[in-house]
Amino acid sequence: MDHRPAVRLAAAALLATTALLTGCSPTNGVGARDEGPARTDTVGHTAASPASSASPSPALERVDAVKLVMADEQVGKDVKRALKRCGANGYPVDVSYGKLTGAASADVVVNVMTCDSVGVGSYVYRPDGDRFRDVFRNEQPQVYAEIDRGDLVVTQKVYREDDQLAYPSSEDVITYSWSASEGRFTEQDRTHNDYSNPVGGGKAPTSDN
Repeated sequence: MDHRPAVRLAAAALLATTALLTGCSPTNGVGARDEGPARTDTVGHTAASPASSASPSPALERVDAVKLVMADEQVGKDVKRALKRCGANGYPVDVSYGKLTGAASADVVVNVMTCDSVGVGSYVYRPDGDRFRDVFRNEQPQVYAEIDRGDLVVTQKVYREDDQLAYPSSEDVITYSWSASEGRFTEQDRTHNDYSNPVGGGKAPTSDN
């Protein structure tokens, strides 16, 4: 019997199976080759987008508040005399930075105190080129200025003739906003608090709007 036809059929079947397996190989498959670069491009664009759109925040320009106040010709002589070092604790000066006047960089609020924590002067300095300009000052003890949501809030203690420095009779809390058209701060709100006289000689505030 001649077995050559059966052998030829078996060989043909083996070749067909090998070709089918080779066609599904990841090395030669077009699908696998296309999918790889697509994933790489997507990740690349996602990672690059924040970097291309992000802008670094400008560095806060800190000032030497003592030097700023001492060089300010509008600051009273009494305040400058009171501005002294308190031993190893340095100068009694509080400094705040924030947006008050709409300037390109932060405004500077400086509170000058005595070594006994009595506020003797509050100032606002507005950046003007490479310098700072004095646009607000209050030199009536005790005074303290703060930045509150873009407004300037000044707390001013009020004394009667017989009041001790540690025990004022009342206080005014005044809120100012910057007027760009006038180039100055204008009063927006005022709250007056009277102090009672509890046992022990101290006083507690009672609000009077």
